[in-house]
Amino acid sequence: MRAAIIDSVAPILVLLLLGSPAAAQQLQKHSQLKSIEQCNGADRIPPQARIAGCTALIDSGEAKADALAVAYNNRGNAYTATAEYDRAIRDFDQAIELASAYAKPMNNRGVAYLRKGAYDDAVKAFDQAIEVNPNYGGAFANRGEAYLKMNQFERAARDFDEAIRLDPNSSLAWSGRCWIRAILGDLQAGLDDCNRAIQSGPENAATYDSRALIHLKMSQLAAAIDDYNSALRVEPRLASALYGRGLAKLRQGDKAGGNSDISAARIIEAKVADDFARHGVQ
Repeated sequence: MRAAIIDSVAPILVLLLLGSPAAAQQLQKHSQLKSIEQCNGADRIPPQARIAGCTALIDSGEAKADALAVAYNNRGNAYTATAEYDRAIRDFDQAIELASAYAKPMNNRGVAYLRKGAYDDAVKAFDQAIEVNPNYGGAFANRGEAYLKMNQFERAARDFDEAIRLDPNSSLAWSGRCWIRAILGDLQAGLDDCNRAIQSGPENAATYDSRALIHLKMSQLAAAIDDYNSALRVEPRLASALYGRGLAKLRQGDKAGGNSDISAARIIEAKVADDFARHGVQ
């Protein structure tokens, strides 16, 4: 899966809590500055430390409502990082209840539902985020990813188009649109989208996997294998990349290598061959 866009950093928490020198002294007295730093820490601080810091702030009874909403949002993101999706969703619910115009937890709740596999609920959450902020490019990209999981390709494509319009550097949107074009056969346009996705963001196995499928459909076998190798360096157990690489090797005449990859893919995902058949590759 492409990495959904999480709005995680909320440094305004410090300002909301430290409204005056007296408040700062009070927080220092209660050793809460460290908790603020942990809660604001995003990906540079381990999730469990973020959870502990946000929990300390939430339980302190000293945070204003807006700051409390941020703390719940940040803790929800940490729970999402540890795959504790139900806990994350409860925290995002709390953040939204405290700050009804705060679009970030609405988007982030959608990400938790998306990773949980509850795609209808994810779409509803992204709908809410977009209603509050119609220029929220990340929410459009995430909703496109949810529609993609539901095989609603036209809706997904429209959302990815809008996400790209709002944020031309959205690697998730470029990657998602590349995948749609790869499976529908708009190969050159899809290749352009994948190239842009790779230029716009960090290495993502799904993007390399999508571009590899395009190369496979175009019978560019060496390029397909190179991209499947790149996908597998990022995500070694990606069944689609193993299976696709196996097909490319078979077409090159490498029967042993191809069958080995295909067998490994089927162990991970028994129906991987059916997926490729639906995408027009056998």
